[in-house]
Amino acid sequence: MKMRFLAVCTALAAVAALTGCGQSGDAAGSAQKVTLWLMKGSASDDFIGKFTASFEQEHPGVDLDVRIQEWTGIGEKVNAVLEGRSKEVADVIEVGNTQVAQYIETGGLEELTLEGLREWGGKDWIKGLSDPGSIDGAQYGVPWYAANRVVIYNRELFANAGIKSTPKNRAEWIQTTQKLDKSEQQGIYLAGQNWYVLAGFIWDEGGELAVETGSRWVGTLDEEKALAGMEFYKQLQALGDGPKDADEETPPQSEVFARGQVAQIIAPPGQVAGIEAANPALKGKLGYFPIPGKTSDKPGAVFTGGSDLIIPERTKQRQHAVDVITALVSERWQTELARTMSYVPNKTTLAHVVAGNEGAATMAVGAAQGRATPKSALWAEVEAKNPIKPFMTAVLTGQDPKEAARTASEAISKVLSADR
Repeated sequence: MKMRFLAVCTALAAVAALTGCGQSGDAAGSAQKVTLWLMKGSASDDFIGKFTASFEQEHPGVDLDVRIQEWTGIGEKVNAVLEGRSKEVADVIEVGNTQVAQYIETGGLEELTLEGLREWGGKDWIKGLSDPGSIDGAQYGVPWYAANRVVIYNRELFANAGIKSTPKNRAEWIQTTQKLDKSEQQGIYLAGQNWYVLAGFIWDEGGELAVETGSRWVGTLDEEKALAGMEFYKQLQALGDGPKDADEETPPQSEVFARGQVAQIIAPPGQVAGIEAANPALKGKLGYFPIPGKTSDKPGAVFTGGSDLIIPERTKQRQHAVDVITALVSERWQTELARTMSYVPNKTTLAHVVAGNEGAATMAVGAAQGRATPKSALWAEVEAKNPIKPFMTAVLTGQDPKEAARTASEAISKVLSADR
C-alpha cells in the first residue's frame, strides 16, 4: 500500500519523461524526494494527506513520498535499509518504541541528540518513548506517539454497588473490586498471563524485569521487589474469574467484558469501540480511570507502547528528513494525530490537547508514569519465548513464587546473554 501525493509536471514534461517526475534526480529544478515509512494503522489516510500537502507547501521543491508498511516482517526490512541491502529507500522510518534497541545494535542510525534538545523539546518527552530510543546518552529514536493501558469500567455496575468514585490508590482499588466481585459478577477480569500489567506492578515496587550489570543482562523476577509486584497481581486477579493459564487474548478480554457481568478490565481505551459493537447496550455506560498507584499522589506505572521515528545513516536527504520529524513532532501535528487517532502526544506538556477525549486523557495521566521493556537488543526474543507467562501461572496456581521466579529469571538471562 502506498500513499503518494505527486507534484504536477508542467513545463518539465520533456525532462520528466527521461528522469521521472518528482524523483530525486540531478536535473535542474527537479523535486527532492524524501521517503517516509509509516506503519499500517498508525495514522489515518486523512492525516497523511493533510500532513503531506502541508509539508510540501512549506518546503517548496520537496516531494514527500509516504509509504505504508506492514508490521509483519518489518524488522528485516528496516535492517536491510540500515545495512544497505535494500532496493527500497527510506529517509525517515516509524518503528515501535521497544524495537529501537535492536536497530541501534544493527548500526546505521543517525544520532539525533542535539536536535532533540535544541529543536524538539526532548526534556518533556514521555520517558516510555524516549528511553528506549537512547543509549549511553545518545538519542537515536525520536518519540512520536504513545498509548498505554487504563482501567475500563462499567459505570452501571459501580453505581449498583454504591461506588461513587473511582479508586486513587491500590488499597482503594482492592476494596472497590471486592465490593464488585459477587455472585455471577466479576470484580475484574484479569487473565493470569497479562505480563504487561504485571510489569507495571513490578515497576511500582521499584523492581525490574531485567537489569544490565557490566556487559551482561540478567533477569530479576526473583528479587523481592519484583515478587511484591507479583503478589499484588495475584491479589487483584483473584477478584474475578480470569484464567490463570492464559493471556488477555485467550479468550479476548474485550469479548468477556462485553457480556456485561465484568466490572473492570485493564486495556487500551481503543478496545471500547469493539466492546460497544459487541454489546450496544453498554454504549454510554463505560468509563476510564488510570491504573492506581501505591499511593494517591501518582498513578501506577504502565508499559508504554507507541512509536519512535528514526533516520537511517545512509539517507541522502538528512536535512529534509530532520524537517519531516520537526513537523511530525510539532504541536500542530501532534495535536492533529492525538485527536484523530486517540493517542497520547509525545510530550507530557501536550497532554492537554486530548482533554476532550476521555480515553486518551486518561491514558495521558498514566503515560506520565510510563516505562518500556529493557533496552536489550535481544528483548524481542525474550517476548517470543516468554518465560514470564509460565512464572505467573505457577504463582497463581499455588507454586512457590521464589522458585518459579528464579526459573524465569534464569531463562531471561540465558536469552539476553546469548551470542547474536
